[in-house]
Amino acid sequence: MEPSISATLRDQTLSLLASGTVTSRADLIEALQVAPSTVTSVVRRLLEEGVILEEGVGRSTGGRRPRILRLRETNGILAVAELGGRHARVGLCAPDGGLRATEEVAIDIAAGPTEVFEVVAATVDRLHAATAPGQELLGVGVALPGPVEFPGGRLIGPARMPGWSGVDARARLTERFPVPVVVDNDAKAAAIGEYVTRRNEFGDMIYVKAGTGIGACLVSGGQIYRGGRGLSGDVTHVRVADSGERECSCGSRGCLETVASGAALARQLAEQGSSATTIRHIVAAVSDADPTVVTMVRHAGRLLGVALSGLVNFLNPDAVVIGGALSSLDVYVAATRGMLYERCLPSMTQSLTIEASVAGPDAALVGLGHLLRTTTDVRPS
Repeated sequence: MEPSISATLRDQTLSLLASGTVTSRADLIEALQVAPSTVTSVVRRLLEEGVILEEGVGRSTGGRRPRILRLRETNGILAVAELGGRHARVGLCAPDGGLRATEEVAIDIAAGPTEVFEVVAATVDRLHAATAPGQELLGVGVALPGPVEFPGGRLIGPARMPGWSGVDARARLTERFPVPVVVDNDAKAAAIGEYVTRRNEFGDMIYVKAGTGIGACLVSGGQIYRGGRGLSGDVTHVRVADSGERECSCGSRGCLETVASGAALARQLAEQGSSATTIRHIVAAVSDADPTVVTMVRHAGRLLGVALSGLVNFLNPDAVVIGGALSSLDVYVAATRGMLYERCLPSMTQSLTIEASVAGPDAALVGLGHLLRTTTDVRPS
């Protein structure tokens, strides 16, 4: 096998094992659609690395009973963090991806990587000391609200992160934590977490993270579609009708972010003199059935549906899942669903699932844990 192909199959194999999709060589042959000799080579390599174990026997389907493949259990912890504009969600998880502790801390993303990463590092140290004293830190994963080259970890023109463009986030974090580090876009990390949490419920899924900003990701066959440079999914800067030609943080006008994001809703409500000027206030106002807020949220959801309709017609996914803070608003999700039914071909929506995330606010943390387990060596030193 070519080295690049081998590396791709290695990652796919680990991801399939970690998610429980496969448990044997026969399962891998069917899932990866490759020759038995190729699977044998990949499995042998992983066994030699000590990353997986082959033990016991499974149920026979007519031939020899298959040997069971599983990821090797390790001691220690993984540190994971999702950064937003004003807050960071930091957590510790076991090597199998199960979250053990989480904490939300205030940050200002505009303060730059040095200050923000120091806040995150201090929070990791505090959680480590409080909940897992003496356990070895095996890896660190961070999700950022901007375009990230993967696996390089460099920020590429993040519109809502002044001072971060070109920053090698992975290198910065490795200086602070001498362990394997992964850095990814927040929507992609959350999409992985959603997929893992749902245990492969959908073959092809469009995941949308609707919070202060809007990001998206396609998961197909258990794998993230990343594009040529790893920058796919930037639906936030899709131009939409009825945008009012508002100027976007990217410098353009009429982008989805300017009308359907949490930041857009907060700005529009502030302009009308409403006190609901944060996402938390907006959620509370919708709960209280504030007519002005409910109307604006419904309109924002419909515009998200407009932006997604072309993708649904083109990709024909099994599901559209909405995550992020706005996914807790039924009126937002329902408006998106209604517009997709209105705009998409009936053949595309006949069996399409459109619903809110089940992984919730920890989706990105779960996804980062999964990435660390399947793309890096997180065994104890």
